[in-house]
Parts: sequence; structure tokens; C-alpha cells
Amino acid sequence: MSAELLALTAAQAGERVRARELSPGELFDAYRERAAADEHGSYLWVAEKAPDTPAGAPLGGVPVAVKDLFCVEGVPSSAGSRILEGYRPPYTATAVEKLVRAGAPVLGKTNQDEFAMGSSNENSGFGPVKNPWDPRRVPGGSSGGSAAAVAAGTAPWAIGTDTGGSIRQPAALCGLVGLKPTYGAVSRYGMIAFASSLDQCGPLTRDVTDSALLFRHLVGRDACDSTSLAFPEQVELPGSERLDGLRVGVWGLDEEGLDAGVAAVCRRAVDRIEELGGSPTEVQLPHAGHGLSAYYVIAPAEASANLARYDGVRYGPRSGDGDLLSLYEETRHDGFGDEVKRRVMLGTYALSSGYYEAYYGSAQKVRTLIADDFRAAFERVDLIVTPTSPTVAFKLGERTADPLAMYLSDYFTVPMPLAGLPAISIPCGLSDGLPVGLQLAGPAFGENRILDAAYALELALGFEGVPRGS
Repeated sequence: MSAELLALTAAQAGERVRARELSPGELFDAYRERAAADEHGSYLWVAEKAPDTPAGAPLGGVPVAVKDLFCVEGVPSSAGSRILEGYRPPYTATAVEKLVRAGAPVLGKTNQDEFAMGSSNENSGFGPVKNPWDPRRVPGGSSGGSAAAVAAGTAPWAIGTDTGGSIRQPAALCGLVGLKPTYGAVSRYGMIAFASSLDQCGPLTRDVTDSALLFRHLVGRDACDSTSLAFPEQVELPGSERLDGLRVGVWGLDEEGLDAGVAAVCRRAVDRIEELGGSPTEVQLPHAGHGLSAYYVIAPAEASANLARYDGVRYGPRSGDGDLLSLYEETRHDGFGDEVKRRVMLGTYALSSGYYEAYYGSAQKVRTLIADDFRAAFERVDLIVTPTSPTVAFKLGERTADPLAMYLSDYFTVPMPLAGLPAISIPCGLSDGLPVGLQLAGPAFGENRILDAAYALELALGFEGVPRGS
């Protein structure tokens, strides 16, 4: 693939196809070749040939990399887990189906933390993913394979899932744009469940325009998902170059544990907001600091229920000597990784008799308080800005022996999904030569305003340097 073609955003590549300067098949084959030669562990499966693209399709035949959490008919879909190794679903997730119909064929399935449980992509049953900025470092998780693929130029764009930060955090660590939509904006049908009240699908892209373009074709009510909602307005492609009159709340820049270099880069980005006509002011989210504690009760509790179905009877490999109990125990022992086992045990304990109200019930009350904090803040400001990750990408293996240190990677991203709110991470500079992400959050279904503000800030910041592979 030529360097010129590789440098194109997805929107630009689609324009080339529509102008007949490039055929969808040529574009697909070029990316398929790069994906098949990927050296970062980004892919678990790559398509063998270009499918037919509908004539005049709005996404122009630009292929999309899909996180392995999404079912695709006839394609291995393992959620990064050995317990689903070899599973080929008989149906396709609604989000994927919508993109294919809009003219974005599936390029490949990307590696991930097992069942989306992780912040580094080291928990995959099929090996870790490496960050294209520095292969000795993690790409973030759990959508690390999708992020690494886009950052390395082996995919023009990708979709991932975000439960507590699994789109935004890897976007920050890989120098990309990552959007977590409002809960319910995108159907979860066919998305292998981790924590059903939190999981959301969203795009990982090179710029904000691509994010809006892909998101436009993901939204909408789905009869197969009772939690999905009709998006209240047309998703617009952003075009604002100013932030005049925008009230921006700033939170988290003085939090303990925030790396000094990351804080400095984010403060400079806040200064640019003011230069663009925005009005930054500090806001208080009194209960957001308890978000991690609430999240790591609620998410494991829901995971323990969702993962009960993996017993060796219906899906994937099975272990045991024929006795039913040994079938259950040995299949789950052999199939699940350590992090999944840890969270299932935590969640089962939190839901157990005598502890349900003390743990799960209390966590849900904290969740309500966090949502109330955001509601109060959005009476005073239009958007809230925070760092995305407390640090830049850390080294592989650095936090695997310390789950708490790993969980703290999600400190700034978990409050938004607990409140069901949309948020985007955009690259805002470098610290120690590695990307730093700035997060913009807004009220429910405020994606158009978020994307517009992110676009203006993206132009002003002029971030460049996303690695384009070898």
C-alpha cells in the first residue's frame, strides 16, 4: 500500500472511491494485506477476500476492523477467550450489520482483553497486543486490538466496546479518537455481554470526522435490543472551528495519581479551549472519585451472571470426564483466564445472600449519586473536560501483578458509563514522546455538540504523529 493511500482518513478514502479514483476492492485488498502482516497482535482473524459492496453505499467500501466481542456470522468470534475458541455464530451483531449495509465490509476481528475485562490488552487468551508507538508498551484495553490496528495503519477505522473506558483509554494511549456513545444509542444485540447495564459500542478513528461518520451509521432503535433507543436527531459531521460561548467544566486536573506530564499537556489543551472562545471553569463531581469502587462491584456482578452460560454445554471446547459437575468446573477452569475468574468470583460474592445490599445495592446508590453530580454540573456547563488516562501507555507486564494499579487506569473514564453519558477522547499532545488523551463528556444524546467541540479543538491542537506502521 502506498504511503499516500495509507495516510488517508476513512472519509478521504471513501471520497476517492466515490470519485472512482480507487475501487472498493483495491482498498479492501490493500488493507487486508497489511492486516494479514500485522506485527502488533492486533488481529485474531482477517478476511480472505473483498466482499461485494453495495453501489453508492455511504461509507464507500472503506473496510472496518471489528472487536472480537461482536458476533459475525460464520466468522470466529471468541471475545478474546479460550472458552469460545472456534465458535462461529449463526448471526451478525446489529452494529456490524448496519456498517456492512452502509458499505463498510468487515476487514478482520481484533484482539481484546478476555470478555472485555482489562485495561491493557494483556488479558487476551490469545496473547497481548503491542502499542504501535512503542511495542514494549500496552495499547490500553479492552479494545486494544482495534486501537492498535488503526494507529498502525492496518485498518482505516474500527469499532470497539466501552464498559468502563475500553474505547476511550486505548484511544488515548494510541493517539486516536475514541467515542463512547450514550447508553442505548447503539444496539448491543450480538455484542457478547460483559456488564449489560454499561456496555456500549463505539468507533475508534484517526480523526473526529471519521468518528462522526461511523457513529452516524451505528445509531438507532433495534427490536432485538430492548435497551436501545432512537437517536433524537441526525448525527451531523462536525464543522465548527470555534468554541464561542461554550461553557466547559474542567475536572480532574488536580487529582492525586495524575501524571505530571499528562496534567501539563491537558492544561495546555484547556488553554486552547479559551483561545477558541470557550469559557473553561472548574466543576465539582463530588462522588466521581468513588466511581471505580462502584464500577468494580457492579461490572463484576453483572459479569458473573452473564458468564454463567459458558459451561461447556452450548459453546466452545469442553473439559471433564463426563460427570456434569466436573464438566462445568473443568471447562470454566481451563477456558477462563485469571482476570475473568477474579471478576466472576468478586461479582458472585457481591450478589450472594447477606451481601447483596451491602455491596451491589450500595454501589448502585453511588451510581445514582454520580449521575446526579453530572446532572447538576450540566446545569452550569455545556461539556466537561478531563484527562482520559492518568498516565501515558505503560510497559507490558508492569501492572499485571497489581490489579489495583491496573484498575486505576480507568479512574477518569468510569464515571461516564455509570451515568450512561457520552464521552470522547481526542489526542491533545505528547508526554515523554507518547500520546495523551483529553476527554470531553456531555449530557445524554449530546454527541453532536461533543463531536463539534472535539473537531474545533482537534484543528487547533494540530496533533500529528500517529504511527503508520512499518
